Amino acid sequence: MTAMTPELTGAMRRIDGLLRSGDLPTAQSELAAIVAAHPDFVEGLRLLAATRQALGDAAGAEPLFRRALALDPDWTPTLTSLGELLLATGRGSEAEPLLKRAAAGSPPYPHAVFLLARYYNDTGRAAEALAAAAPLAESGRADMELAAQHVAALLALGRGQEAVAGYRHMTARAPAHPVAPQALALALNSTGQHEEAGRVAEQALARGQKSAALLNTYARSLIAQGIGHERAEAALRECLALEPRLIDAHHALAQLVWVRTGELAQATAALDQVLAGAANDDALWAAKAAILQGAGDARAGYACLAPRASRPQAPPTLLVRTALAALEFEPATAVQLAERALRVMPGSAPARAVLAAARLSVGDPQRALAECATLLADDPDDQYFIALETTAWRMLGDPRYEQLCDYQSLVMPCELRPPPPWSDLVSFLSDLRVSLNRLHDPSGHALLFQSLRHGTETTQDLARSTDPVIRALFEAFAAPIERYLKHIGHGADPLRRRNSGRWRFNGSWSVRLRSSGFHTNHTHPRGWISSACYIELPDCMRDPRSREGVLSFAEPGLVTAPPLPPQHTVRPEPGMLVLFPSYFWHGTVPFASEQPRLTVAFDVVPA
Repeated sequence: MTAMTPELTGAMRRIDGLLRSGDLPTAQSELAAIVAAHPDFVEGLRLLAATRQALGDAAGAEPLFRRALALDPDWTPTLTSLGELLLATGRGSEAEPLLKRAAAGSPPYPHAVFLLARYYNDTGRAAEALAAAAPLAESGRADMELAAQHVAALLALGRGQEAVAGYRHMTARAPAHPVAPQALALALNSTGQHEEAGRVAEQALARGQKSAALLNTYARSLIAQGIGHERAEAALRECLALEPRLIDAHHALAQLVWVRTGELAQATAALDQVLAGAANDDALWAAKAAILQGAGDARAGYACLAPRASRPQAPPTLLVRTALAALEFEPATAVQLAERALRVMPGSAPARAVLAAARLSVGDPQRALAECATLLADDPDDQYFIALETTAWRMLGDPRYEQLCDYQSLVMPCELRPPPPWSDLVSFLSDLRVSLNRLHDPSGHALLFQSLRHGTETTQDLARSTDPVIRALFEAFAAPIERYLKHIGHGADPLRRRNSGRWRFNGSWSVRLRSSGFHTNHTHPRGWISSACYIELPDCMRDPRSREGVLSFAEPGLVTAPPLPPQHTVRPEPGMLVLFPSYFWHGTVPFASEQPRLTVAFDVVPA
């Protein structure tokens, strides 16, 4: 092993400065010279490998990591770095034992614990993620990244309130703790308690506990409450000044700027600025592609990524993101990209889902069914996976399609009853229209990543609103939901087998469409029963001979060969609530009117 001479110590200090300043090419050149002169210098080998990986050369980095590990098999930074590279290239089964060795070190190597917990959460192994994260998190020794994985694991296990209680207790004991208040705010946000999350985050910021994670959480709480978008935007910009590569914050900032301006160049400006100095960061390019596609320009999203996806060693996550863009206009390319991703990462549900959709798009429903079977074996309640399966059955003429997609029976329209103290529906809808319109920006633009076009959508969970009129609306929904559960009954199919008679809201929002507005065909993947409630409709929709603004079912939200037309429609009326399974493809037909189309929607899941 190489001894640390004063000369070598000075060189490593200089390299540390280069790495901190982001001058990776110079750091790589100097590290290469050091490793050539000292081939058994473990930390030099590790840093050279890490620099190569950061510059996009994962294939060149891996042998260097392995050389360093052969020289010192117990050096936890090398175990962790190699494990991280293997995760990034889709080889989780190879990475796991390395990370477990690093996490079991004395003391445990925190970044290895984080990577292990994230890997378990990402692969649906929440109990193992919790076991990995809990010792450091519950003792107050976790950083924010690891605390977030701890919260995510508890949420996945249905123990979100346990996360809130634990971090609330830790914060009460030590308000100045560097992580506990941030983790509490995150847990509160994740369990829908956005107002308290905002207060906790604001108090921590006032105490000087400023971090990128806390600023991001604070901004998210404001957005979820539908208030303070200017403050949220300022917090996100400050967050990105501290951590320029935080993808979640870039998405949130792009969303806010897009809704305010409708200009893609402005929405991606902060991301473009970071990319100018980090042109080899695949995750940042994928984030930009997602924003472009989320604004309706899938071709631009694909153009962003195609050159990077053409590399033989392109990461599988990048291949999946590129395939998602290609799916909209070039499904054969999407098939190839998804197949490449699955060869590297066979357990990737996102890659398999894109492949299943792409096979439907190229007219291969039989092979799509095989992919759906694997997806549903791992996640039987994912409504999008069920929609892909039923679409394949429809293309094949399989009778199971008619059983699961019985639109006449399973789409239930009903008229709302006015809740107390309103004596009639007209006056209730009039007051409700006023309350809802306060939440919509008349000059705003549609949210990114959503199905609506030419309109606005609220960001707060309306089921938690303190507005007495909106609260009354959600109380009025209870009786129709319970009638619907009695109507569908019990059975073994994906809808009925979850019917215990107990339910809860799982997200709710309002949409205000302008002229030419519509919803593209879509499903609600994390729902069970979905809805549309009509508050205000344009006069043009009164004509029974017109299809303007109608709610349509069964036309997939992806290209299919052959095309599949709608099979069922509902003509909305003010005060009508429509309930249906969340796996039903549904959308709306555009309308032309200066009058808006105002609706409320929610998802219900079993309690």
